[in-house]
This record gives sequence, structure tokens and C-alpha cells, in this order.
Amino acid sequence: MKRRYEDVMDSEEETLYDEVDSGNESSGDDVDFAMDVGNSARERQPDIDDYPFEVLSTEEIVQHMVDCIKEVNTVVEIPATTTRILLNHFKWDKEKLMERFYDGNQEQLFAEARVVNPFTKPAIVARPKQSSSGTEECEICYTVLPGPMMTGLECGHRFCTSCWGEYLTTKIMEEGVGQTIACAAHGCDILVDDATVMRLVRDSKVRLKYQHLITNSFVECNRLLRWCPSPDCNNAIKVSYVEARPVVCKCLHTFCFACGEAWHDPVKCHLLKRWIKKCDDDSETSNWIAANTKECPRCNVTIEKDGGCNHMVCKNQNCKADFCWVCLGPWEPHGSSWYNCNRYDEEEAKAARDAQEKSRAALQRYLFYCNRYMNHMQSLKFEHKLYASVKEKMEEMQQHNMSWIEVQFLKRAVDILCQCRQTLMYTYVFAYYLRKNNQSVLFEDNQKDLESATETLSEYLERDITSENLADIKQKVQDKYRYCESRRKVLLEHVHEGYEKEWWEYTE
Repeated sequence: MKRRYEDVMDSEEETLYDEVDSGNESSGDDVDFAMDVGNSARERQPDIDDYPFEVLSTEEIVQHMVDCIKEVNTVVEIPATTTRILLNHFKWDKEKLMERFYDGNQEQLFAEARVVNPFTKPAIVARPKQSSSGTEECEICYTVLPGPMMTGLECGHRFCTSCWGEYLTTKIMEEGVGQTIACAAHGCDILVDDATVMRLVRDSKVRLKYQHLITNSFVECNRLLRWCPSPDCNNAIKVSYVEARPVVCKCLHTFCFACGEAWHDPVKCHLLKRWIKKCDDDSETSNWIAANTKECPRCNVTIEKDGGCNHMVCKNQNCKADFCWVCLGPWEPHGSSWYNCNRYDEEEAKAARDAQEKSRAALQRYLFYCNRYMNHMQSLKFEHKLYASVKEKMEEMQQHNMSWIEVQFLKRAVDILCQCRQTLMYTYVFAYYLRKNNQSVLFEDNQKDLESATETLSEYLERDITSENLADIKQKVQDKYRYCESRRKVLLEHVHEGYEKEWWEYTE
């Protein structure tokens, strides 16, 4: 039976990280099921097989951290808790740590990592005066206590165990700090090591929170690890090298390891990041304002037209400018042309109209791609309903003298339909930022073919299946999902070829 993490932290330093337990409960049945669904996900995403990765549970993450510490410790031979702080400082890059440890200034290295150099004696710090009776005064609560009730770090600052416990509990529970808790002394930046935290904190909830903070820091700092972004999933993915490739967790969620978003082939991470920001922030509100309002040519106050007359009067009390809504020029030269403007050749007015039309065109273009992107995203959200519906149809088909194996084509069809919708969703992000050229026209043709075939396949899967049309529907579904699969492959291969040959050019 594994010891709990806090029991490990209380043990002697040389066995500090020997055996750990994250505190999360799991059963063997869960693991076996996870392995099965993981294989199913690999079948749905065949392009993940050539990118090696490993799914780690919380216990395995902690054990991996322990192994990293031990591996470094066999070489540097310093306390395990100090090794963890050093590795965290270098974002768990063992090679970089070893290079600095042996090739650089060790005193500077330890100072940057905010730990006391274990190979040299620490600078002498003035300690509280100890009376002849063996008592000391805590500099936080000013209570005089026996020496055994006082403790401190290698920096020499000593406080009572009660003050230490309250200080650490506040840092962990209220501030959410784990790996960077500094000494309680004012102006001292030496970090509190794990053994000291576990020795001074007695509350099991605080200890567990500290363990979670350390584990989370280990994953987030390590470039070869990434938490699964699926809600309520505590697994992490471990890879040998970082690349924008799909990985699949045991919970069945497939995502890009490089950016953590759902797998987004064919668009690259940096473009998807720009797209998500564009959709989430208020930039499109600004676009609407630009498309539906104009600025006063004198004071630049934003004005929305609420009537048919082109004679505008600025409502700004300090301005009250009269101007033409159409050309933005002064109203006075317009004479009696109250509902008409013929000043189309004036340069200033022409520039204003051009800017307005450009803004409207940009907004319409964004809405074109955004609506199609959101449409496929919405369809993917109904995936679980589609699987449930198909399951019922599969059961119905088995009642028409078809075997379980013979009806699996429906599940395969839904798998491919979901892949095609996800690919199409991200093709609109790719197309939004793409500059027009000959290859972009070919890409749009491939996109059109895939979308048409995908919608047809979706219609087939929603049809009622009867004994009369059973054979006809099966053949049509099989033919169509095979065609969809081939068209999706063609589209992705063309985009990837464009990346290799630098065909694609992007808008600003």
C-alpha cells in the first residue's frame, strides 16, 4: 500500500521522494476502460499514431517528478528538496540545470534559485537572544518560548512553530502559493523547502493543497508535459519533444499538444490564437461601430444616423458642426440639396467614403467565415446526440437479421462525419487569414467538395431506416463516408504541401 504524500514529506531526506500518492482515488477497472477508449480514439484520429506520447495519471505525474529529482540527485548529490527547487527554477530542464551547475558560477546559481548553497556555510544571521534558561523570543508574535519550539531555514531566521504554521497555511490556502514560498523574515527571499512545509503544517487539507500546487507547477513549468484541458480530467500528457501534433487523453479528448486547444488541423496554432482572441474580445464591437456609425469631422465624436436626412448636426455642445452624412464634408456648400449629395469628386470626402466601405466589407468578410465556423462547432456539440441516435438505429437494424458486425458501418460513419466537421470548422479559420492566389482557389474547391459531401452524409445518417430501404441506405452511407474520408485527406495533404512549399501567404 502506498504511503500518502504528506507521510513521504515527513520522512528522512534521503527517502523524501521515494514513494508518493497524489491522494486521488482510482480503480483498476477505470484504468482498463481508459485504455480501451484510448484505443478507440486512436482509431478515430489515425494521424496521432506517429507522434509518441504517454498519458499520466496524477500518481504517475508525481512519480515522474520523483524520478527526475532522483536522476539529477545521483549526479549533483545535494538535498532532494533543494534539487526540486533548482529544477523548478530551470522549468524542469535537466540538461540546462546540469550545464549551469558544472560550467557556471554555483554561488550565483543558488542565489538565482533562492536557495542556500549546500556546499558552503550560510552567512551568519543575528538570531534572537537565547536566555540562560534556553528560551528564545519569536520576532513575529514576540512570545518567549523554549528553544525546541523555535525553528528556521538555512538562512538562519528562526520563528516559533505556531507562527510558521500560520504563515505557511496563509500562503498555501489563501494566496495559492506552493513552489515559491519565501522565508517569513522581512527582506529574505530564500525559499521554504518541501520538508520544512510538511514538518510545520499539520492540517491534512493544507498539506494536500500544497501537494496539488507542487504537482501543478511541475506540469505547467515542464515543456514536455501538458494537462488535459478537458473539464474534470486530472491526466497529463507526456511527450519526448514538443510539436503541434494531436494527442488523445484517456478521457477521449483530442487536443494539440503545442497550444492545448482542440486539434485544429489544418490551421496553425498562432493563427488559431489570433482567431480565438478576435472572437472573444470586443474587437468586433468596434467593427460594428465602424460599419454603422461615423465620426464628426470636427470633434471626432461617434455619431449614429437615426433618420433619413443627410444633414447632420453634431450633438456635442462644444462642437455643433453641420456636415453631410454621405461625404462628411461641410453642409454649407451643399446648398438646397437636402436629401442628395453630388460632391463625389472631393478627395477628402472620397477618402472618408472609402474608409467606410472598407470597414463594412471587413465586417461582412469576418461574419461570413465566423458564421460557418460557428455552424460546424455547433454541429459538433450535438455529437453525443448523434451517437445515441445511431445506436438506436444499429439496434433496429440488428432486428432486421443483421449481425452486430454488419451494423458497425454506422458508427464508423459518425466518426468520419465528426472528423470532417472538425476539419471544416478550422478550414474557415485558415481561409479567413489566407491571401488569394492560385493555390488558395484550389484549397477552396477542396473545401467546397468536402463540405458538400459532409452535409450529404449527415442527411443519410438522419434518415429513417426501414426494412425496405435498409440495403440502399447502407450502401449509400458506406460510399459517402469513404468519399468524405478521401476528400478530407486530399484537403489536408494539399494544405500541408503548401506549408512545406511556402505557398500560403496571410493577411495582417
